[in-house]
Amino acid sequence: MYQKLGKDNLSLLDEVYNEQIEFKDPLHHIKGLQQLKHYFAGMYENVLAIKFDIHQVDISSGQPQSLDVRHASVFWTMTYQHPKLAKGEPIEVEGMSQLKFADKVMFHRDYFDGAAMVYQHIPVLGWAINKIKQRVATDE
Repeated sequence: MYQKLGKDNLSLLDEVYNEQIEFKDPLHHIKGLQQLKHYFAGMYENVLAIKFDIHQVDISSGQPQSLDVRHASVFWTMTYQHPKLAKGEPIEVEGMSQLKFADKVMFHRDYFDGAAMVYQHIPVLGWAINKIKQRVATDE
């Protein structure tokens, strides 16, 4: 679905997510499908391009007492372009999504490096983050 999703077809979210979806990532915590649509609308409004490459999907059953609930781990790479980050050049971010679902997804948590996604592409902040990374690497 994420390969097809864009600002003009956010209704695709209705097919996948439960009305009471809880969505978390390192930068946001969203509750409810309408709020999730609002988040995606803002995201797609501000990027020049965005693409998800899915590398692996692992699905497992839930606890024995709740066989109807399943869990999935999705490993992905997001490539996006934002006019105010990295001079508009493509930025790649590796990540993993943890999903909990029955008929539709009710919990979605993304794990990724927020610095790699946003912060290190902001001129002064990016310089500081890179200096810290270099210092930590030389201290090892």
